[in-house]
Amino acid sequence: MEILFTDGSDKRFADLCNELDDYLNLLAGEKNLREKYNQYNTLKNIYDVVLVLEDGKAVACGSFKEYAPGVAEIKRVFTKEPFRNRGYSKTILSALEKRALDKGYKKLILETGILLKDAHNLYLSFGFHIIENYPPYTDMLESICMEKNLPF
Repeated sequence: MEILFTDGSDKRFADLCNELDDYLNLLAGEKNLREKYNQYNTLKNIYDVVLVLEDGKAVACGSFKEYAPGVAEIKRVFTKEPFRNRGYSKTILSALEKRALDKGYKKLILETGILLKDAHNLYLSFGFHIIENYPPYTDMLESICMEKNLPF
């Protein structure tokens, strides 16, 4: 396993995000159920990406982008199915948290889908707690929002 820091313009990251979208579309049952989320999942303004490589190939990813001063939003955490249950998501979250701390962020927030039980458990085990949905997810009943205060 190799950890690589990159940004939202990395094709390997984009390819993994496309696989994530396919997975979410399959889980939700219909692509049009998720269309309202697409505008919030672009790779624009993502400068902090972590990739996990196996034999030189990207198999997992995660990122953050600034949501507000001092607040970073975790985005696009995903592991390809054959590589799940190896701790890659925790490795990614640890790396993102350290990077966010190094950049002066005080809090991490994220949005995940109500159907993503494994993701909920991951984030809860990593110290996140559920909060009221923040904009733009305020009225999206399929969303669960979480936050984690970072140590200073």
